[in-house]
Amino acid sequence: MRNRSLLAVLVVLAAVAGAGAYLLFDDTEQTTVTFVDGENGTELATVTVNVSDTWDERYTGLSDHESLGPNEGMLFVHPREATHGYVMRDMAFPIDMVFVAENGTITTIHHAEVPPEGEESPTYEGYGKYVVEVPYEFTTEHGIEVGDRAEIPEGNRTAVPTTEANA
Repeated sequence: MRNRSLLAVLVVLAAVAGAGAYLLFDDTEQTTVTFVDGENGTELATVTVNVSDTWDERYTGLSDHESLGPNEGMLFVHPREATHGYVMRDMAFPIDMVFVAENGTITTIHHAEVPPEGEESPTYEGYGKYVVEVPYEFTTEHGIEVGDRAEIPEGNRTAVPTTEANA
């Protein structure tokens, strides 16, 4: 009986230690992005996003995800506002790509489908400092359009410096 109790305590301690280590070493930063109507400021939708603010994170994007939940996404933060191109590299599911200027204005929206097997993904281009990827047709379902705004928390507006020429 004593050995069983000791084993149970050790199992619980191992589980707690594992969860703590995961939280300590999981470097995926999350925040929320709120989409608002560009004319009247009405809130249209809010998503919880993983923040991709390094070149490696932007390159990988959502390609290592199986899917997105209904109000989940990814926020890509670029070092500067410019025209950026995105592809559906190794993607398992379609998404909407929302390009956002530095001032928060939505400049371009793409509904990107997974390319047929063996075919290259088209490049989806848009102008901005940020790109928010959300579930496919999310923007249509929530009435999000070019000219609306994406509110990005102040602490998530800066990309990590990189030496990559194509960042």
